[in-house]
Amino acid sequence: MLHTVHLACTLPDQAGRAVSHWDSTELARQLVTDGVVAAISAQTVQRILARFDLKPWRIHSWLHPRAPRDAAFLQTVRDLTDLYTRLLAPTEAVLSVDELTSIQPRPRRACTRPAQPGWPRQIEQEYQRAGALQLFAAFDTRSGEVSAGLFRRKRQAEFLQFLAHLDALTPATITTIHLVCDNVSVHHGRQTRAWLATHPRFVLHFTPVHCSWMNQVEQWFSILTRKRLRSPDFADLGALADAIAAFIALWNTTAHPFRWTTTSFDKVIRTVEAAPSQASSQG
Repeated sequence: MLHTVHLACTLPDQAGRAVSHWDSTELARQLVTDGVVAAISAQTVQRILARFDLKPWRIHSWLHPRAPRDAAFLQTVRDLTDLYTRLLAPTEAVLSVDELTSIQPRPRRACTRPAQPGWPRQIEQEYQRAGALQLFAAFDTRSGEVSAGLFRRKRQAEFLQFLAHLDALTPATITTIHLVCDNVSVHHGRQTRAWLATHPRFVLHFTPVHCSWMNQVEQWFSILTRKRLRSPDFADLGALADAIAAFIALWNTTAHPFRWTTTSFDKVIRTVEAAPSQASSQG
């Protein structure tokens, strides 16, 4: 039993087996190859793994942080927590902003067929390339409404056009527009900084590096992708743009904010504070 657990907790390459991951069958074969047992079934290996809650065939991705999870990181998390959860003044708005890039229409060689009894929807596998659009979107963290702009490219010029669009949409009574963005250069380049200097009601807040989950518009992008762009089949860029605009209009008829609490942020903060030396050494 202990040999099985030990083997499951090593990488197959370390054991000299030319597979990418362990499963019950491969573990059983390796145990026999190593001379641990004369014979063992995959079912027996499965029962041993289940007893120790081991699933070596599953993969969970993680990202080694470039920047240290230090006091500056914690302060940024706290600031965003406050921005997302506190009661806003009547003159404030908080918009989560980002871009969904390279959205392709992918027209198909044959028409998509709707679902039938006993058959799922069918979509032609081959498609043509017909360009791509870049979706700039702002998610209102209090109302859930989405404002968007579609462009052929993603540069500071397009970002500034989108900011001008947000500026025109936002009532003059809102004197502070908090924008939550990631650290891509489009959001803090020279042209962007110059524009912001002449539009003081826009205040940018940047998420920590590799923390896109803290930008709420990413959740909305996931919904858009799942519900409208999962199997793209649009005649051209114009049809794609109309479809996205229609989805946004539909979303806004029943818009709702995402229910964020301080729980997840508190967990991040406690984890970092519990091991400050380790966090600093990972930069």
